[in-house]
Amino acid sequence: MEAGTVGTPSATASTTMADLAALAAASRGSAPALKHKSGDTWVETSYAELGEVASEVARGLIDLGIGRGDRVAILAHTRPEWTFANLGILAAGAASVSIYQTNSPEECHYVLEHSESVAVFAEDEEQLAKIRAIRDDLPALQHVIVMEGESGDDAISLADLRERGRGRDQAQLDERTASVGPEDACVFIYTSGTTGPPKGVILTHANYRAMCDMVKEQADGRAFGPGQSVYLFLPLAHAFALLIQFAGLEMGSQIAYWQKDPQKIIPDLMEVRPTYFPSVPRIFEKLYTLAHANAEDPEKLNQAVKVGMTVRQMRERGEEVPAELQEAFDQAEEKLFKNVRALFGGNVQECVTGAAPIAPEILEFFYACGVPIMEGYGMTETSTSASVNRPDDYRFGSVGKPMRGVEAKVADDGELLLRGPNIFNSYYKNEEATRETLVDGWLHTGDLGRIDEDGFIYITGRKKDIIITAGGKNITPANLENGLKQNRWISQAVVVGDRRPYLVALITIDPEELPAFAQEHGLEPDAVIGSEEMRAEVQRAVDEVNEKVGRVEQIKKFSILPQDLSQETGELTPTLKVKRNVVNEKFAGVVEALYAG
Repeated sequence: MEAGTVGTPSATASTTMADLAALAAASRGSAPALKHKSGDTWVETSYAELGEVASEVARGLIDLGIGRGDRVAILAHTRPEWTFANLGILAAGAASVSIYQTNSPEECHYVLEHSESVAVFAEDEEQLAKIRAIRDDLPALQHVIVMEGESGDDAISLADLRERGRGRDQAQLDERTASVGPEDACVFIYTSGTTGPPKGVILTHANYRAMCDMVKEQADGRAFGPGQSVYLFLPLAHAFALLIQFAGLEMGSQIAYWQKDPQKIIPDLMEVRPTYFPSVPRIFEKLYTLAHANAEDPEKLNQAVKVGMTVRQMRERGEEVPAELQEAFDQAEEKLFKNVRALFGGNVQECVTGAAPIAPEILEFFYACGVPIMEGYGMTETSTSASVNRPDDYRFGSVGKPMRGVEAKVADDGELLLRGPNIFNSYYKNEEATRETLVDGWLHTGDLGRIDEDGFIYITGRKKDIIITAGGKNITPANLENGLKQNRWISQAVVVGDRRPYLVALITIDPEELPAFAQEHGLEPDAVIGSEEMRAEVQRAVDEVNEKVGRVEQIKKFSILPQDLSQETGELTPTLKVKRNVVNEKFAGVVEALYAG
């Protein structure tokens, strides 16, 4: 299906991401651009201030000798200084290289060496220590800039870099920025490596310019524009958050950054009261299970959700709501819906979820409560997105229709193929992988899918994640895993069974819920994971999931792992996707015991 070409004019008239900061500053001036918390106070940065800082950083980089096309890396949490660095790098004509703040020194070394980065921004002493541990083995790395702290023998502070920039002529920067073309490299993002070593995806200025235009058209002034706000906790090293930031600044939104603490996401939301909230499924899953766990009568809650769905959809269609139904809706609004919206600050117009599958039941629950969560689809190679549901054009269970200018089709083997101006051109220094992934202009996504008669895309599995049992049955584990994760106590579920006689599951318990379970069952928190009570609870969750599938797709055995999966221990990507190869390798003994038993 073809949706035409992207022709939406840029809100700032920018032609690349290099001139975005300067043009946004010129057009929006004193309007608030960024917000972050310092102590107990939210501190704002205006568009004019953002443009000034980005200019100083860019001129400082030029003063260091950073040339057009050089790679400059950023190793930091999502924070204003990440944005200053990124916009400064691009304005100076260089390309930014993203490194996740959770990466080990060895992983940092791989990205810095492979990308031949000549400079790196390190967040603080913790991140600087990683660079110090590997710097002797990085001959291309000439400069280290530290965001927090003072200049030293081996690093220059961000403050001193800006001071050096103030000594450079603005006209020199303007000339450098103007020299950047649409096909120049904008960002190097290294895939999270769920299989094999990371690949360096080169995304051009044209790729992100196309994406910003698509987002502007899709948003259509709702939730995402002047006078509206975005709450951002996603890692800016990832394509998802980076697009939200580019598009938010392009459209005049204010971006509020998290406090680098997952426990503060909900309190932050309630203080910031954003209109737009991009997230990954795990956050919504936790809120969903919490709401259901606290419900006095689960059946009444399910009935309220049905009422909420029915009434909101009737209103969408312009139909009159019967008095009896309206009364039931009003009661649910008072007891449930407004409380759920309050968790998001009470002002949210739209949420968007991506990076991993989410159960339709969760989307229906929040929609009924007045929090539309729109599922989209994309990957680093599509410069973040390729399709998305819209509040006025959605189908729960799908990942929406292709964005304007994107074509989608399904190959004979069921693989989803994509083509459009947002598709990357190549992997850095990896021609073989590029040839395998880009064939005749079509991106081979690696995902299995179908497209319905109305153009909605459904992802049905991952080619490499499909389990083929010893009996030859093809099974998509994500469906079973999503069902298990709807249980309040379960954090992660990994279903195993490739070339095996039946399926088994590795289960982890949500550490935040351990105290509640312990109190409920008269246990010590340390004793919960190994208790018969928790095993019985997990068995009930497995039984509920098994009831919905045929015998060959049922989970026959499970094991509860002693700790949750995490980025720090290597089992999760920065967007909280499970690295199956790592889990399978790390817990091979547990799996073998399940089959041996």
